[in-house]
Amino acid sequence: MTPSQGRFLVLEGIDGAGTTTQLRALAEGIAQQRPDLRVHLTAEPSSGPVGQCIRQILRGRITGQDVLGRPGSFDPASLALLFAADRMDHLATEVLPLVREGWVVISDRYLWSSLAYQSLKTPWSLIQQANSLAPDPDLMVMIHVPPEVAMSRLEGSRPGFDVFENLATLREVEQAYRQALEVRPPGHLLEVDGTLPIGEVARRILDAVLPLLG
Repeated sequence: MTPSQGRFLVLEGIDGAGTTTQLRALAEGIAQQRPDLRVHLTAEPSSGPVGQCIRQILRGRITGQDVLGRPGSFDPASLALLFAADRMDHLATEVLPLVREGWVVISDRYLWSSLAYQSLKTPWSLIQQANSLAPDPDLMVMIHVPPEVAMSRLEGSRPGFDVFENLATLREVEQAYRQALEVRPPGHLLEVDGTLPIGEVARRILDAVLPLLG
């Protein structure tokens, strides 16, 4: 992107890694260091119509049922395609319009979440093809946290969990993230130890972001 345009930044990590906390910390850091810039926070699944549907599926409010009336889980491949559709809608209606107007857009999750989470039950090839038009962000920040630490954080911070928030699944997702970074490496990547103090994680991320802002 040219200096006159904004920037698109992405934070990734397993549930409980602290992406939401660091999203806010990064926005505050940019506001302090670069008050001339406009910052917009967003997330995937998005707040759009497809994203809202995905959130209901993840919370178990929408489940699968075949034509014979037999209940089951929502089809994993269909869910992977919904994530891809939500991503393209998110980019087209929110992310890219703001970036073109000079905003710094920071997203809690993006393409690599699909590669990590949906690949547990869906072939890599389908996910990659469905997301083939999704552009790289200007920086992808991967926050690494052991699944045991992440699960402990989740248990102490919320009353309920979605379908991916259990220790066994988090272990699988952690490995899937590592594979995703090899299969689809981002153009610019920062890997951070999420077990460090919150302020230290925030400092390292901000130090990597500021040079990108012109």
